[in-house]
Amino acid sequence: MAKFEDEIYERTVEPELDVHERPKFFQGLLLSSQHLFAMFGATVLVPFLTGLPVSAALIASGIGTLLYILITKGQIPAYLGSSFAFILPITIALGANSLGEVLTALFFSGILYVIIGLVIRLAGSNWLIGLLPPIVVGPVIMVIGLGLAPVAVDMAMYTDSGNQEGYSMTYIIVALITLTITILASVFLKGVLGLIPILIGIIGGYITALLFGIVDLEPIKNTSWLAMPELYIPYQDYTPTMNLGLFMVMLPIVFVTISEHIGHQLVINKIVGRDFFKKPGLHRSIIGDGVATMFSSTIGGPPTTTYGENIGVLAITRIFSIWVIGGAAILAVILGFVGKFTAVVQSIPSPVMGGVSILLFGIIAASGLRMLVDAKIDFDNKRNLVIASVILVIGIGKAHLDFTIGNIPFNLEGMALAAVAGIILNLILPKKERN
Repeated sequence: MAKFEDEIYERTVEPELDVHERPKFFQGLLLSSQHLFAMFGATVLVPFLTGLPVSAALIASGIGTLLYILITKGQIPAYLGSSFAFILPITIALGANSLGEVLTALFFSGILYVIIGLVIRLAGSNWLIGLLPPIVVGPVIMVIGLGLAPVAVDMAMYTDSGNQEGYSMTYIIVALITLTITILASVFLKGVLGLIPILIGIIGGYITALLFGIVDLEPIKNTSWLAMPELYIPYQDYTPTMNLGLFMVMLPIVFVTISEHIGHQLVINKIVGRDFFKKPGLHRSIIGDGVATMFSSTIGGPPTTTYGENIGVLAITRIFSIWVIGGAAILAVILGFVGKFTAVVQSIPSPVMGGVSILLFGIIAASGLRMLVDAKIDFDNKRNLVIASVILVIGIGKAHLDFTIGNIPFNLEGMALAAVAGIILNLILPKKERN
């Protein structure tokens, strides 16, 4: 087993189990379950909102994490779950394009991860940090959260949220109770329970929905305990199709998620006490994330990303073992084959997910604001004010740019256009104000 030699970070906590230490079987099962619970709520919410199969997301999360562990040489204790940054682009894209076109675009998002990882291996990461400073990434993250706000509110209010039809006071009450439970869990619970407010909110909201009689239990009764997961198989369920216009929607988002990835790695470095940027290397971590996204897209799952909730589990439990992370990944794959479980998830009423999402999407937007605060961005500087303002209005206003090159139509809209605009402004505006 490989050993670490460079311990240049001062550990936040001393480990109960270090990265390569292996727990006993039943101890490992319990510890892995904690990571499973931490990632579960957010991971199943993404396919619920986009219409992709829940079982595909779970299996992609598990196998993607195992691929990540393999590519990073079993040295970085990070878990990969479904990425929220792609929710709105996937939802919009599936409404106007074929499944094959959308999944192919997501596959190429993973390829872009790999390409960026290879460039970092050759040229370092300073160019990427210069391309994506906090003044660009922070407002784009705010756009992600605020752009999803109407989705959460519609699910909480309407029986047909997609068409804003069927205004329901019952739905509103269920959503408010779910939101209240989630807020209380987030604010008052400590330790590992404090890391799973979304899961607690979903469970509490589901029980509430049962009491209000808006849960359809028939599909659960008619589903066997073990079942083949719902996956989208290439050339069987869809035909991979290149749509360069759709690439323009998906690929710019990768730069935002990679910035988030780097932030997570910095936190893991501090907690574990090792410089993973050097060994096994930031490039391996980003490539691992990209390969996981490529695999996920081939079976109909959403793109993956490292999860802050699971980083929190590392800090609280002081269990850094890669065996525990791998165990959680295996449990996620197993859950994908439990028919009753996926049927229960699919039976969750939309106001339950809407209530949870009101808080969750708000937290995403607030995290972008927090990035600006932590970086001490000076908004007395007109350059910073201009960049943030343009990103926010273009992104939240869902501006779009339609054009044709040759016979190929391109469409750049919403968050993707906001990210591109922010990157361009950051590159061309002078960093020092003229007197």
